[in-house]
Amino acid sequence: MKETKVIELEEVAIRFSGDSGDGMQLTGTLFSDTTALLGNDISTFPDYPSEIRAPQGTVGGVSGFQVQFGKKQVNTPGDNANVLVAMNPAAIKANARFLEPGGTIIYDSDSFTEKNLKKANFETDDPFTECNLQDFFKIPVPISSLTQEGLKDFGLDNKSVLRSKNMFALGLVCWMFNRPLDYVEEFVKNKFRKKPVVVDSNIKVLHDGYNYGLNMQHMTPSYLVHPADIENGTYRNVNGNHATAWGLLAAAEKSGLELFLGSYPITPATDILTALSERKDLGVKTFQAEDEIAGICSAIGASFAGDLAVTTTSGPGLALKGEAIGLAVMAELPLVIVNVQRGGPSTGLPTKTEQSDLMQALYGRNGESPVVVLAASTPSDCFHYAYMAAKIALERMVPVILLTDGFLGNGSEPWKIPSMADMPSITPRVAKNSEEFQAYKRDAATLAREWAIPGMAGFEHRIGGLEKNITGTVSHDPENHQVNSEIREEKVQRVADMIPELEICGDEEGGDVLVVSWGGTFGHTASTVREMRMAGKSVSLAHFNYIKPLPKNTKEVFSKFKKIIVCELNLGQFVAYLRNELPEFNYYQANKVKGLPFTVSELKESITKLLED
Repeated sequence: MKETKVIELEEVAIRFSGDSGDGMQLTGTLFSDTTALLGNDISTFPDYPSEIRAPQGTVGGVSGFQVQFGKKQVNTPGDNANVLVAMNPAAIKANARFLEPGGTIIYDSDSFTEKNLKKANFETDDPFTECNLQDFFKIPVPISSLTQEGLKDFGLDNKSVLRSKNMFALGLVCWMFNRPLDYVEEFVKNKFRKKPVVVDSNIKVLHDGYNYGLNMQHMTPSYLVHPADIENGTYRNVNGNHATAWGLLAAAEKSGLELFLGSYPITPATDILTALSERKDLGVKTFQAEDEIAGICSAIGASFAGDLAVTTTSGPGLALKGEAIGLAVMAELPLVIVNVQRGGPSTGLPTKTEQSDLMQALYGRNGESPVVVLAASTPSDCFHYAYMAAKIALERMVPVILLTDGFLGNGSEPWKIPSMADMPSITPRVAKNSEEFQAYKRDAATLAREWAIPGMAGFEHRIGGLEKNITGTVSHDPENHQVNSEIREEKVQRVADMIPELEICGDEEGGDVLVVSWGGTFGHTASTVREMRMAGKSVSLAHFNYIKPLPKNTKEVFSKFKKIIVCELNLGQFVAYLRNELPEFNYYQANKVKGLPFTVSELKESITKLLED
């Protein structure tokens, strides 16, 4: 037998792509989890259509999942894929522009029929030439027919048989990249434990794909990507939505409060509701409301009653919650609002990522209605910022909006599980002295009022959306409203005392260009700056997770650099906010609104142009 050629790689990006019914999200997730368990650093990007089921075989129905993994730090799922696994011609057309030159294409040759080529709008019977993919290494594999052959004795109908072809593709790719099959087998056994024939058929096809790789060694080498050198600890692969849910659970435990979530399902935030609804064992109460308004109003009621109260949503749902957020501002109750941003406006691009809800988070309410605004930057640190959002809300008696996005919520990476003992303390401002209690009497340092919970004798008070005086009595006095409006804004600004200062990744003494980013763009801006610095460029990064208030040293950091470029997935919302808050600086912009994350190459081009001007 010919000896297998083994090629060692520092990092590699693989994209699984096919029809919405081909199981590409599951295939990509299982490969990613297997890779994370081997100790590689990973970053993933699920990319799927918003239609429940577009016409089979069409470009509009293509679902993809990209994962980049390596032996060094991986911050992005990769600009382009080194390997594409394509289950039909439409997957070739949809992904041709996302392939690294000279890469490998593994495709199901059974699906490349005249009918399917026409569905994908190819004009000839040579899709690779039409897509200018002649120089790629192409591996035709009859995945469908091999799956049918492997399962011919299982008594399954043809439709059920072909549902397993993603397992064949997964087995083949696991062989190519030296991934063991143990984790996938265990997953299949647990998921389908009540259907033995499904377990046996999927495992059979998984091994068929792996063995096919062994037998096709003359066609492709085997690739070896060594584990990453990461800090010791217990890790698991986590996506941003689950990390957010667990951060809220940790905050509830640390604060000694019960967690209440009142929400309405909406893509891509629904997984937070789903994850928390499974934790009744931890005292979590979840309420799936009939609409967004009911969801947040139930959370406000839970906050009034003394719970750590949360509501989750995305895009248009945040708009619907606006009036009730104003109620929480006026009542000065602790509330966490999680907004997993997506493409807009209106229903827009429900399954695509964007950062275009920032202005809505900052200003999208009637009247002077200030709230604290935070933004997570990676899937795993959604845990930390969900925890911090709860801490700020409970200690400062203020609503907090946490912004994540579809890229973070659906994407995954290894996460070192923290110890609860190492988490910051959370001390809710529950009222203690009834003799001195006044509903809107404030702490001199933080301006936070006390939290008087129903059932506490001697702490009865009025609450609601009308303006109040210090005792809680409704007040229409203009001077009182002026003072209270200023206090509510100042209370938010004083949160700057409890957040960390802005860090510079790069030249702390200053330099030519400061790249500014916020939220989910971190991986791409950090990778860009790292690569440009390795090339000798004077480029540094300041990434924001605390939006309102801004870190105290923001002005000092900005003043050290000759040029500032703000990179964000919108048409310029954070840069507009910075121009308002710090108008003394000149800001350049790099913007993208395509429903896709930045690529490192795009950012390099923008920053290089700025350096050359």
